[in-house]
Amino acid sequence: MAGASKNSRSAVATHKFFCPDCGGEIVMKTMYESGRLKNIAECSKCKRVERRPKDFK
Repeated sequence: MAGASKNSRSAVATHKFFCPDCGGEIVMKTMYESGRLKNIAECSKCKRVERRPKDFK
């Protein structure tokens, strides 16, 4: 049986986060600091930076 794989059948959905202060979209960025990769969430409008999108609330 040569069907599609289980992962290819699932729908891809990305969740968009929005800043509660200004309404701008929150994007994830990867920064390289002191020899480590660091993921941060940054608002595109007000440039507020948090560790993850849930921390904006």
